[in-house]
Amino acid sequence: MLDDLSCEQDEELPYSFYVDEDEIIRSLYEDVINNKSRSAEDTIVIVYQPQALFRVRPINRCTSNMPGHSEAVLSVSFSPDGNQLASGSGDTTVRIWDLATETPQFTCKGHTNWVLCIAWSPDGQTLASGGMDGTVNTLYHSEKPLIDGDACAEAGQDRRLTSVYCTLDQIRLWCPKTGKELGPPLKGHRKWITGLSWEPLHLNPTANRLASSSKDGTVRIWDTKLRRSTASVAGHTAAVTCVRWGGDGRIYTGSQDKTIKIWNTDGSLWKTLTGHAHWVNSLTLSSDFVLRTGANDHKGTVYASKEEAQKAAQARYEEATSGKSQRLVTGSDDFTMYLWDPAKSNKPLARLVGHQKLVNHVSFSPDGRLIASASFDNSVKLWDGHTGKFIASLRGHVAAVYQLCWSPDSRMLVSGSRDSTLKLWDLRTKKLKQDLPGHADEVFTVDWSPGGDRVVSGGKDRVLKV
Repeated sequence: MLDDLSCEQDEELPYSFYVDEDEIIRSLYEDVINNKSRSAEDTIVIVYQPQALFRVRPINRCTSNMPGHSEAVLSVSFSPDGNQLASGSGDTTVRIWDLATETPQFTCKGHTNWVLCIAWSPDGQTLASGGMDGTVNTLYHSEKPLIDGDACAEAGQDRRLTSVYCTLDQIRLWCPKTGKELGPPLKGHRKWITGLSWEPLHLNPTANRLASSSKDGTVRIWDTKLRRSTASVAGHTAAVTCVRWGGDGRIYTGSQDKTIKIWNTDGSLWKTLTGHAHWVNSLTLSSDFVLRTGANDHKGTVYASKEEAQKAAQARYEEATSGKSQRLVTGSDDFTMYLWDPAKSNKPLARLVGHQKLVNHVSFSPDGRLIASASFDNSVKLWDGHTGKFIASLRGHVAAVYQLCWSPDSRMLVSGSRDSTLKLWDLRTKKLKQDLPGHADEVFTVDWSPGGDRVVSGGKDRVLKV
């Protein structure tokens, strides 16, 4: 009986193979013999190691229903250490949840409209939220719409025609230990916030810089300690839909103007990537997982100082990238995706085609070997993270797939859909591992804790499920 149980649990362990510290990705001939001009008769030392040093157990049941929000849950996110959970909702609040009891810990109030996105700082000390806030100011009359708070104050001399509303969309910062707001909101965007991304911990141990994208077509870089914008970038000609702060220090943005732009932190443009025929909906970097978790590893290591945490985050980033440049994947309304290596070329490495409707979400696996894409054609597709080659279609949803999330060991994938279900996929068999019904309506957002022990989902039924 014990032998049978051990056989069931011991799945085939995936390995990576290296020659002279370079990983064999395609084949021994292509990557080593042909690429390095070696003879087939040379003695080649191949080193192998497990792809993941730990295994995440499959999720199979709901441990808790967490009501509290009075409108749809639009975003959920675990903290970098996996010990706290935050959610943003259409009811204008941000909630922080106690994972030990799976009950609400704090309700953060301050937004005046939907909370569209939330983001934890890589040190886990600050939670940022962005929404559709619009503060109405009717103290003045003017012929022209005003841009920011300073302009509002200076508008007294021009009191003509009709009342004008000064819409200032806000980013708010919260303390996850107390639930209190850390000072006044960050104001400057003229339309709602579409994305938030913190500067990686290995570049800045104080974790005080935040990038935000907006429907007003701009990207702003904020110093959250000084509570001011240090740079405002206005190179896109339409709404900016997504933003990522890369491990190389540059900021990556996708827009409805069909382009991807890469910015230096002083606001100057580094590169523009073109190729999509419609809006860019989503982008992902091959180092996203280590950038999100910072210095936190699967062992729960605690560091005595910010400098130690920075060194650990730097080591994790270098291990994840193997000293190579980051790869970028973008998904679009044109039904396609592009795989890029921006450090080497402005041209894409591959064009990924196969979806029959718009690509809503793309995500690199934590180890950077695979790409997953979610589409309104009801399918999830898998692609090779280095070459862009198509691997498999994961079918089971009967409506549009909204969002994806990988397990920290890169062996499983969970997807949330308009059909009100979550589905767990096994990457070894490329098949459905677990069907997870329970939501009463569409599932908008899903996240897997960095420790691998929990998955949370939220949607139109206003309930979080863990």
